[in-house]
Amino acid sequence: METYLRMVDLPYQNYFDGKLSPQGKMPWIEYNKEQVCGTEFIIDFLEERLGVSLNKSLTPQERAMSRAITKMVEEHFYWTIAYCQWVDNLEETQKMLSVSGPMSDLLKWILSHLTGGIVKREMYGHGIGRFSKEEVYALMEKDMRTLATLLGDKKYLMGSKLSTVDAAVFSHLAPAMWTLPGTRPEQLIKGELINLAMYCERIRRRFWPEWFVDLEDFCYKDISEGSDSPSKLPDLGLYSRTDTFQDNTHTGTPHTHTPQDPPSPDSDPTGHSLYDSDMDTECSEIDQLKC
Repeated sequence: METYLRMVDLPYQNYFDGKLSPQGKMPWIEYNKEQVCGTEFIIDFLEERLGVSLNKSLTPQERAMSRAITKMVEEHFYWTIAYCQWVDNLEETQKMLSVSGPMSDLLKWILSHLTGGIVKREMYGHGIGRFSKEEVYALMEKDMRTLATLLGDKKYLMGSKLSTVDAAVFSHLAPAMWTLPGTRPEQLIKGELINLAMYCERIRRRFWPEWFVDLEDFCYKDISEGSDSPSKLPDLGLYSRTDTFQDNTHTGTPHTHTPQDPPSPDSDPTGHSLYDSDMDTECSEIDQLKC
């Protein structure tokens, strides 16, 4: 949801207080004292009230494909990544939690195990949690390979311009890219499915420039037969050179985002920009939506 708000250049304020919507769901927003919950309903609401849309240039067929892809990642792929994060790699996830204080280790343990239990229960209700670990990972791999095939060598899922589906796909691939070190999804995205890694980094650079990405984040364990040594990705300039990252770990503290102009493009070793050649065109179109 937050990536979508940045894509359409809408200012917003985050509250990390854990409060759920009246329906007991997240995400949810409040606009002029009106509450809307659920990503799809929020996007529909913002399009109707504010006239912002990333899908105006899509044909009816492209809109249908965009919705099908979105539902695949939200209703299927999401659960396989949640399994990897909160069930199969719970101890590593626990270490990443931002909890401070004299009892931080205990709080991390409690929070991670509570979340892991909720995920397992929800997965069982969904149905995907009734499969074995190997079967869950097989389903995850099929989804990732499907996304890689659909993306191909395009900049974005629907072509050279952003659309709403890119916000959904990026947000679900981000854990595989940055928060699941050494896992099967990371091995895939930074190995065989390198186009997904470049896609994620393209969007990160443009809309999350404050994320600092170290070159070591682009290491993966070579999954080819007979190789156990870590390998690095080819140097495609996929790492960040920004030092603007600020750690915000205060629970309940609002965070305000004011859209800024995108940083100037960097180039890969071939001299081609890793940003989009039509970035200025897209930004100007988004500005027109706000007028």
